[in-house]
Amino acid sequence: MNPIATRLLNQQLICPQFSDPADVVCQMGAIQAQEYRMMRWAVAMRTSKPSSKAFKQAYDSGRIVRLHLMRGTWQLVASEDYWPLLQLCAPKARAVIRGWMRSNRVSIGEDEESRIRELLVQTVADKGSVVKDDFVRTLEAKGIRMDDHRLSYHLRMAELSGTLCSGDLLPMKATYALTSEKVGPSVMADRDEALLALTRKYFQSRQPATLEDFVWWSGLNIGDCRRGIDMLGDTIHREKWKGHDLYVTDGCRTRGFRKGRYLLIPPYDEYLISYKSRDIVLSLDYRHKAHNNSGIFQPVIARDGVICGNWAPFRAALQADFFLGEHSDGVEAEWLRYHHFLTK
Repeated sequence: MNPIATRLLNQQLICPQFSDPADVVCQMGAIQAQEYRMMRWAVAMRTSKPSSKAFKQAYDSGRIVRLHLMRGTWQLVASEDYWPLLQLCAPKARAVIRGWMRSNRVSIGEDEESRIRELLVQTVADKGSVVKDDFVRTLEAKGIRMDDHRLSYHLRMAELSGTLCSGDLLPMKATYALTSEKVGPSVMADRDEALLALTRKYFQSRQPATLEDFVWWSGLNIGDCRRGIDMLGDTIHREKWKGHDLYVTDGCRTRGFRKGRYLLIPPYDEYLISYKSRDIVLSLDYRHKAHNNSGIFQPVIARDGVICGNWAPFRAALQADFFLGEHSDGVEAEWLRYHHFLTK
């Protein structure tokens, strides 16, 4: 088994099988969306014809939804997965956020949470799609002043309650909308069915991966993750590779890898953040080039799936800094693909 080539294929980073950005998000289960501008490339680079306009259309229509979900961080999910994933992941995500609040000595009682949420809903209902400053103005009009940190906690809790989600896509600022209007009314989901679906989507799109990888990525407890794998039955099996105990599904893609391909990977991309252990594609000697211990991820370059350099997404010309191996004109070709995406 070549785990690097297998991951590239199943993550849709080479030989992508989809043209619709929403289909990519659905296939992946969830895609990290920490960086508002670069989340678009994270999805589009996994399509056969990357297009910023196609992403915006899927996002504005609500077929792709952005919210704080797993591990208390931003993800993109498909609209059909929104309610099952929220019901499955929100309890742990709320606990994570409450832990952050305690560590930052922030206390928000139920009365305050309920009162502020009503004002958040009122703001969005009046305008349809709003930015954070709109909430600030509403609160100030009611004589309520709070720092940005506290308001962020209120917004996250409103997302995890299924009240707010992403609004329309703007160039730089995140927006919020009512989930009932963007996604549709709440739909109750069977927990085991939701867990099975998430487990299947994780391994079909990140394989080969370990149990520990799945626990890290999903934010669920290890018992739930083991149960999800067990429910997959004989459609998944384990393979040993250099000390790693890797899970592979029966539908694993293994054909289509070609050497010499460069990828310009955005920060927080699933190619790295999907796994607790990243040493298969990222040398420990250069880990600091890709992310720090505080969870800040950088844009990276991969050659044949191995992380070998950094790039600057917002420059007019390609700026590539290599720390591993030699490079070729293939990087320029990928830069042109990225810029074509921006204008397409």
